[in-house]
Parts: sequence; C-alpha cells; structure tokens
Amino acid sequence: MAITKQYLKSKPVCKVTFSLPAEDAKKVKVVGTFNDWNEKKALELKKFKNGNFRGTVDLEKDNSYEFRYLVDGTYVNDDQADSYKWNEFGSENGVLNV
Repeated sequence: MAITKQYLKSKPVCKVTFSLPAEDAKKVKVVGTFNDWNEKKALELKKFKNGNFRGTVDLEKDNSYEFRYLVDGTYVNDDQADSYKWNEFGSENGVLNV
C-alpha cells in the first residue's frame, strides 16, 4: 500500500495518489470524508496488469481526511496512513493529512 502526495504551487490543492496491491480483487474504491463516505461518489481505482490498483484525487490542502479502501465490498485500512481514528462502528479509519 502506498499514498503519495503532490502539492500544487498554483492552487491550494494536493494531488493524492492511492496505490493498493490486490491481485485477486475485482474492484477497489476509496471512500472517506472527502466524498461523504458515499460509495457512489467513491474514487474507483484502476487495476493494472501487475495486480496493483491506483487512482488520484485532488484534495484541499491544510486539512485532514478520514478514509478506507473498499475492496470487493470489504473495508480495508492503508498501513501507510498518516494516523488512525476510531469510528462509530468500533473499527479504525485511516487519516490523511494534506
């Protein structure tokens, strides 16, 4: 798992790229506070031949966002999140600081 951040000088935006190795998965999405945890608005990651999924989203900088991957309907945390926060369901969400 990997998260890369690219800050733009021309805008108050950070391009965040999510990468997840999930060779056996059919669909991987990213849901979080930046899309109101809405599956329909989720960032759908593209699957590459090597089995990795990847996708990029623009997020307003100087903010923190909670997120999780949705891998074939199962929530998964990124082990490289900036931190973690307990949610109301008794599990943790990853936190991304940009």
